Amino acid sequence: MSDRHQNLAIIGHVDHGKSTLVGRLLYETGSVPEHVIEQHKEEAEEKGKGGFEFAYVMDNLAEERERGVTIDIAHQEFSTDEYEFTIVDCPGHRDFVKNMITGASQADNAVLVVAADDGVAPQTREHVFLARTLGIGELIVGVNKMDLVDYNEADYEQVVSEVEDLLKQVRFGTEDASFIPISAFEGDNVAEASENTDWYDGDILLEALNDLPEPEPPTDAPLRLPIQDVYTIDGIGTVPVGRVETGILNVGDNVSFQPSDVGGEVKTVEMHHEEVPKADPGDNVGFNVRGIGKDDIRRGDVCGPADDPPTVAETFQAQVVVMQHPSVITAGYTPVFHAHTAQVACTIESIDQKIDPSSGEVAEENPDFIQNGDAAVVTIRPQKPLSIEPSGEIPELGSFAIRDMGQTIAAGKVLDVNER
Repeated sequence: MSDRHQNLAIIGHVDHGKSTLVGRLLYETGSVPEHVIEQHKEEAEEKGKGGFEFAYVMDNLAEERERGVTIDIAHQEFSTDEYEFTIVDCPGHRDFVKNMITGASQADNAVLVVAADDGVAPQTREHVFLARTLGIGELIVGVNKMDLVDYNEADYEQVVSEVEDLLKQVRFGTEDASFIPISAFEGDNVAEASENTDWYDGDILLEALNDLPEPEPPTDAPLRLPIQDVYTIDGIGTVPVGRVETGILNVGDNVSFQPSDVGGEVKTVEMHHEEVPKADPGDNVGFNVRGIGKDDIRRGDVCGPADDPPTVAETFQAQVVVMQHPSVITAGYTPVFHAHTAQVACTIESIDQKIDPSSGEVAEENPDFIQNGDAAVVTIRPQKPLSIEPSGEIPELGSFAIRDMGQTIAAGKVLDVNER
């Protein structure tokens, strides 16, 4: 077991085999309990089916999704020699894009799954663009379903060149991407090298995951802890619950909740039903603050140090990428912004610049509108107080998804904040 941790996004088009790959990774790394496998082995043998174990993992993931499991169970974990991996949001989750952006955890790196028999598809583009906007550093590209193209090297190379073109378009350094021919279903080049691709001599998937650069834990940044829920617990009182995104929460700290603008001293911090003296980035905690009542704070508040409180925006400037909007977006448009645990209606006050996504240069000043595929710098006014940070200072609280009509229509990151 490694004490080094990575949040890993598995991205790509809906039918390209993301869930199968997640199942395969869990299975190959022994992250499915042995007794569960045994039980299914017996059933499978009774029914005379071989190769049951992997199929079982897949059925189990499918069942979880059909039950509409909560986001917590959508975090699948597995370990390699080098890292403990948390898969950010099981693929197929309907709010995948939103969660990838505001997710209870942001991804450090990503595996892009592209099917060998289909190549770059619309969602492939969308997810790569998002990964780029959200600052994901390294991309491992799994060219999946090689079994469906008879492990043909020419088919593999064709997909590699399509993906390389796409990466160039969004200025993703091709040196930051590695390509591996895999079959998640058959297991080729996932945990061991496959004889079916004797023309390939690079890393297999688990080796590539082990080689990912280690993310720097954001312990030096000021404490930022977005509140997910607020409970009242007998004998303790009000207990806000959330995940430490940056910094450290210590018993005895003086903290401030924004934008509710209340504060006090941290009396207790609890994790996994045990009291602890402190909590680090990534820890999910419940804590109690002297003098704070249930009605003083709410979901979407952010807890930070009293002497360096979370920023509350009067307006903020952001770079956004429009992914799916049925018409055009003009100034005055007021959709719902999802940032960390907050959901706040915000008005796009002005569209300041249209950006050429391939070069990052300004393509047009003050355009009249933006539409699908456009990247732009916009000025945004929250309709009620919102705590958000510039992504250059605290990236964990600097990105957001824009939702309307039941879907994620755009994503963005905060460039700077005009404080209230």
